[in-house]
Amino acid sequence: FPFPLYSKWADAYKKETGNGLNYQSIGSGAGIKQIQAKTVTFGASDMPLKPEQLEKDGLIQWPQAMGALVPVVNLEGIKPGELVFSGELLGDIYLGKIKTWNDPAIAKLNPKLKLPSDAITVVRRSDGSGTTFIWTDYLSKVNTEWKAKVGAGTAVEWPAGVGAKGNEGVAGNVSQTKNSIGYVEYAYAKQNKLTYGGVINKAGKTVQPTVASFQAAAANADWAGSKNYYVILTDQPGEASWPITGATFILMHKTPVDKAASAEAIKFFTWAFEKGDKLAEELDYIPMPDSVVKQVEKTWSADIKS
Repeated sequence: FPFPLYSKWADAYKKETGNGLNYQSIGSGAGIKQIQAKTVTFGASDMPLKPEQLEKDGLIQWPQAMGALVPVVNLEGIKPGELVFSGELLGDIYLGKIKTWNDPAIAKLNPKLKLPSDAITVVRRSDGSGTTFIWTDYLSKVNTEWKAKVGAGTAVEWPAGVGAKGNEGVAGNVSQTKNSIGYVEYAYAKQNKLTYGGVINKAGKTVQPTVASFQAAAANADWAGSKNYYVILTDQPGEASWPITGATFILMHKTPVDKAASAEAIKFFTWAFEKGDKLAEELDYIPMPDSVVKQVEKTWSADIKS
């Protein structure tokens, strides 16, 4: 989810300071396991850990940036933003209930589009993934059958589809497979020139993935009133809100194994908060508001022993 952003930040930071960052996009599930096992300086997850889990593992977490997921398709003659989905419809496609592109439920929302009678190839993540958590959390809020049968998590029992590893894998699979649908962080859709769909939000409005619609969703987040920054941004109210928005979190040990590496990491994240906003916006991520950054910096000095 944040790999395009952290890579860009790391390049700029290295040019400025000479210090390198080795960040691997291995999926939130693996990231959480590695920080729990103390084999990395920090872990990253797009599913915030619950306060009791953080306590148990001796970790702190904070949001570093916000981004958004988009449904992407490979359909001949369909341009980005032309196809419209509702949350319920996306849930039914991922449940395997809607099997062809010309299904009446899709045609009803897209009366002007000429959709093929071909079978839909559903592409999903095969690895434990915070991107999957955001996607399945959203589907659980907008599709009652999805909530009852599958639910939300970094890894779920998928009712349908073919698995691909990482946002990169899903993007690659969709771009190579005709009549497919997948979900990726927006930067991957742009970088791979994938056709994304518009989505009907909680207010009943059809919205397109733009920085403005991501910011509208992010504006409702109650960071100040949330313990350990446990905030999930899917299906936010507001006419302009993009409904599949999420934050990406950093996890670190309160008592680091390698205090020097930990201190260097905090320097990098401080730099990212202070100087990384423009780079984030260029990739259509949403920087954290200044009030949240101040809160996070207080958390660092209070909770990390270095």
